Amino acid sequence: MNLDVLDASVPAERARWLELWSAWPDREVQAHPTYVELFARQGVDRCLALVSAEQGGGVLFPVVLRPLSEEPWGEVAEACWDVITPYGYGGVYRWGPGLVDGPSFLAGLEDWAREHQVVTAFLRLSLFPEQQLVLPGSRDERMTNVVRDLEIDDDALWADYAHKVRKNVKRARAHELTVEFDSTGAGLDDFLEIYLATMDRRSAGSSFYFERSFFERLVEEIPQGFVFAHVRDPQGRVISTELVLLSASTGYSFLGGTRAETFAMRPNDLLKHETIRWLRDQGKRAFVLGGGYGADDGIYRYKKAFAPSGDRVFITQSLVLNERAFDTLMSARSEWERSQGRAWSPAQGFFPPYRS
Repeated sequence: MNLDVLDASVPAERARWLELWSAWPDREVQAHPTYVELFARQGVDRCLALVSAEQGGGVLFPVVLRPLSEEPWGEVAEACWDVITPYGYGGVYRWGPGLVDGPSFLAGLEDWAREHQVVTAFLRLSLFPEQQLVLPGSRDERMTNVVRDLEIDDDALWADYAHKVRKNVKRARAHELTVEFDSTGAGLDDFLEIYLATMDRRSAGSSFYFERSFFERLVEEIPQGFVFAHVRDPQGRVISTELVLLSASTGYSFLGGTRAETFAMRPNDLLKHETIRWLRDQGKRAFVLGGGYGADDGIYRYKKAFAPSGDRVFITQSLVLNERAFDTLMSARSEWERSQGRAWSPAQGFFPPYRS
């Protein structure tokens, strides 16, 4: 099959990537080249889209290409790479009549991988199977995510919430809290103050701490790809905030936080409720609230209260594209760890295991 590879760092190829993305009815934000770049290491990784044009449609597979030579045990992998989809949801997107099928796309991917010494691919898949070109191979069910259907009127929406959500929204309104939507990033300072304090309070890992430039670039380069929702108290102070990513038909709860001293007023319940209504009024069909940190934890249950029947299983796919190089890398990692005086075995379920 005819598989083209576009590099976001090459202006002409980036323009082709954006042209294909713009022609796609769903225009998923996770497939925009800037979004992919935001989750790549500058000067180390490469951001690519593997694409195939179809009559009246297309195939778009955005990935981060990572050099294995950067790893301390990677001397044996001087010219080897692996690929991963950026944070969130992704995979091989397809739209239109569908002239390309999964096996032929995988064959093209394997040909490219063989030529460029790409060893493995790890795909975090979309929650919407109808968007996906299904590749052969095993898939792993990771955890349950919550998706709020937005094709519903106010009365039906209100009735579909768990009782505690309705109670908490009423409490927030009794405190005269209001919600505003910021599509320009004007409230970035308030967002960052609250978000970073929330991460500190939760003892979050380093991957949750994003530089200000991360958000500034998102605002500047994907202007239709986000909205900030801010809850204000009667004095006008922002007390709860969330960054929502926007695709053509879907909103994605991304990052946010709440001032701890305002929990009793339930500002985040009001924020979620008004965000759901705002997205629906913007013509979106679904709001992805996400999942928890573990199976059936408190965060998952909180989100599920806004969509009791909205469970979707988050699935990943792991592909070994070069068995011989894969085995070499596993041995190299094991030997390097042993030379450091450590016993090593990859964490169960981690892929690719040589990076565990």
